[in-house]
Amino acid sequence: MAELIKLSNSLRVVLVPCEAQSVAFGLFIKSGSRHETDAMAGMSHFIEHMLFKGTKNRSQLEITQSIEGRGGNFNAYTSEEVTAYFTHMPYEYLSEAVDIICDMYLNASIDADDFRRERDVILEEIKMYADEPDAVAMENLQRALFPRNRLGAPIAGSAESLMPLTPNDMKAYIKGHYTPQDTVAVLVGAFDPQKGFDEISKRLGHLKGAPEKLAPRKQKFFSPIDEITVTKDINQAQIALGYRTFGFDDRRKYAASVFDAIMGRGMSSRLFQEVREKRGLSYDIGSRMQFFSDAGIWSVTAGVDPSKIDMALSTVDAQLKRILTKRVSAAELKRTKEFLTGNFRLSHERVQSKLFFYAQTVMAYGRVVSPEEQVDGVRSVTCKDVSEVAEAILRPKMRSLSIVKPL
Repeated sequence: MAELIKLSNSLRVVLVPCEAQSVAFGLFIKSGSRHETDAMAGMSHFIEHMLFKGTKNRSQLEITQSIEGRGGNFNAYTSEEVTAYFTHMPYEYLSEAVDIICDMYLNASIDADDFRRERDVILEEIKMYADEPDAVAMENLQRALFPRNRLGAPIAGSAESLMPLTPNDMKAYIKGHYTPQDTVAVLVGAFDPQKGFDEISKRLGHLKGAPEKLAPRKQKFFSPIDEITVTKDINQAQIALGYRTFGFDDRRKYAASVFDAIMGRGMSSRLFQEVREKRGLSYDIGSRMQFFSDAGIWSVTAGVDPSKIDMALSTVDAQLKRILTKRVSAAELKRTKEFLTGNFRLSHERVQSKLFFYAQTVMAYGRVVSPEEQVDGVRSVTCKDVSEVAEAILRPKMRSLSIVKPL
């Protein structure tokens, strides 16, 4: 069973021993693009890059060789509200896994030359995503749903925000945001719980918290923009249709997940069957439910021939109207819930999937959510719940459309 332990400095440790041949260890920090000012836009993502460039104890190559040389892998990500660093290694290298990730977290060198080079790398990354129509469509959708709000800003920032930044700016930002009270350490796999706890606490238990807890800057939510359409030198149009919804602590989250699966998760979903299988309008269409602390996004994405944009949108809208006006059948509900619970149970057999599940739930709710609670939450959803959550999500005033068209 998973165990949550809070150290004296408020850093939370989650221990999940299980049958495996490996261990996965990660540090999850409540620091993302939402925590930045417009002038600091992209700093959280920039820090994520820089922590891989070396520490006071290890060079960049030594970090890589210490993990890959033992058959392991490591990575990181930055989102709107979290930055994470994690590794997956054979179980006999538990101590090394914890030590390397903690070393990156505690002792990043932030060398000036590395800083300039990595900034150039990020600028190329921004250009790369600007060349991907699906990425542009989703970025513009989020901007349309959250105008004048940091939730609508690109996570990587921009050339205008990144160029003035200095290594000292980054060091100050790390000091203010990489604090024990805003960090969760998660260890999953084949290990002795006492040994795992000792490995983590001896490296992170001495940290002192910041004088004041830095919460996300409170920003107002303004009415979504109806539509953003841009043109690019492409052959296929990309559509992203979305609605601004509620946050992850809303009691309707399980019903929302079931609603999302009915509409656009997998080849059995309504949108896939209607848009692709029956009408041949798109090679791939799907939906996604994304939760933040105080808001969320439900989105539908598809690539279509430019001449069929209106037909595709009208087909999607017909399916949205259908779920609003006609209650889901008991058979479809049962099939969808089995899809979700079965998919979750299968993914939970993987050590890294467990790592992300426990990290995300502890950061969201401040407690351990068991797999059984997750499964029971989905299984408790009724046909009435789906109808009610569909009405809550599919509000015309909370809708935006993003299209990327060929020139």
